[in-house]
Amino acid sequence: MVDVQVPIEKWTGKIREVTLGGGGRKSVVVGGETTLPFLHFEGSIPHRPLVAMEVQDMEPPDWAPALVSAWGDVLRDPAAWAKKAVEYGADLIALRLRSAHPEQGNTGAAGASAVVDKVLSAMDLPLMILGPEVAEKDNEVLVAASDIARGQRVALGNCEEKNYRTIAATCIANNHVAVGKTPIEINLAKQLNVLISDLGLSPDSILMDPTTGALGYGVEYTLSVMERLRLAALGGDAMTAMPMICTVGEESWRQKESKATEGIPEAWGDHALRSLIWEEMTAISLINAGANIIVLRHPKAVEIVKTTIGKLMG
Repeated sequence: MVDVQVPIEKWTGKIREVTLGGGGRKSVVVGGETTLPFLHFEGSIPHRPLVAMEVQDMEPPDWAPALVSAWGDVLRDPAAWAKKAVEYGADLIALRLRSAHPEQGNTGAAGASAVVDKVLSAMDLPLMILGPEVAEKDNEVLVAASDIARGQRVALGNCEEKNYRTIAATCIANNHVAVGKTPIEINLAKQLNVLISDLGLSPDSILMDPTTGALGYGVEYTLSVMERLRLAALGGDAMTAMPMICTVGEESWRQKESKATEGIPEAWGDHALRSLIWEEMTAISLINAGANIIVLRHPKAVEIVKTTIGKLMG
């Protein structure tokens, strides 16, 4: 019998630990790894990847029927939606202030404050608050949300090149976490972390969103960028060592394979099963590339992905 020696990589770096929650609500910690994902024989992985469930502040007009039927009437009430997500096993809630988009409702600071307050009161999980991805509106609604959530250490995104000063400043003022988002490029991700840190926000209060490609729509490129970020961090680059978040549900459910129900090849199979698999496979691929938080939409996907994470951590 041949004695095979498994080579052990010696890393000098470590992924930063970031805490979300507190102030009377549950708290979670992400990061802290000293090795690549799930290589337990090589280093420490003190905290498992977390699963967030997406909640929107308005009933989604463009969700696939299979996704709408999985949630039912709670889609009309963000607070009820968040409570249901807790029942489905979410580790944290990702609240999307979609109605603030100029083409969706153009609501402002007052509306954002009201819905954030309702959601915070409805459940005790840590909260992420995501703007409509229009820099000016993000600034308006995220600053208002930051004030309402003062002391409860929420994550605020997106913090991008166009608005990082405003988002970083409100995170410093209210002890929150910034979600730095860049378009799938390692140097841009690192540079944004540098810029945010230079403003005075602690690196322990920054998450990275490297931008997610769905299965069949650029996921391979996303994986390569995330893996390079992890290799750089473990190699000692402190400005790439922030935990990563991926908005899996948003990306996977907007693809035609997840949405189309008519005029498609028979080989594509049942729509409900197909769309669910699309979200699950995207999520599982990305946690194997180093994602610390994944944001999902379908309750069944949460169940399956959390089960998979449990097995990988074991």
